[in-house]
This record gives sequence, C-alpha cells and structure tokens, in this order.
Amino acid sequence: MPVPNIDEPEPTDIELGAVLHALSDATRLAVVLQIEADGERCCGALDVDVAKSTLSQHLRVLREAGITRTRACGNQRWVSLRRDDLDALFPGLLDVVLKAADRTAAVR
Repeated sequence: MPVPNIDEPEPTDIELGAVLHALSDATRLAVVLQIEADGERCCGALDVDVAKSTLSQHLRVLREAGITRTRACGNQRWVSLRRDDLDALFPGLLDVVLKAADRTAAVR
C-alpha cells in the first residue's frame, strides 16, 4: 500500500500571500529552483547551505504554502513542485519569480 503524501493544502486552500511569503526567502527559492531544474528530489539531495533541521523548516513552509508536494518512500522524503496547481491558481507567477531568481543568482 503506498504511503500517502505528507499533509499539504488542497488546491482551493492555497493562498497567494502564503505562496509569496514562502518564495521570499533565498533558501526556499534555491530549493524551488533545484526542483524546477531537476524534477522531484530527495530532500537529502538538495544543495543548500543550511543545517538539516533548518532545511526541514524551509521544506515545511514550502509544503504548507502549497508550492511543493512531499511524499514518503520508506525513510526518505521526496519533494516536487505543485506546478499544475500553482499555474492554475496564479498563471505565470512561478515563471516570473523563478526567472527573476535565476537572474539574481547569475549576478552574484
């Protein structure tokens, strides 16, 4: 029997303010950029310069905002973008934010 997804909001419960807040942090934005570029990632394979406990908190914020979906597979957690839900609710928002983040990262 498959393990259900970790608790996340229904698409109708995703709020713009929560999405914008979640995307306003550089670490969370780096996580979203990695998942966008590579597809679903094991949480332990995310390349961010923070402690595991801090990463867990960032992943929680992204999940609770409705940006990511987390699924359990044994003792691993896999994270993916909820792009279809976000694009349906806020057309173009994720594209604009990720493009701006890419441009900002290139300057650094």
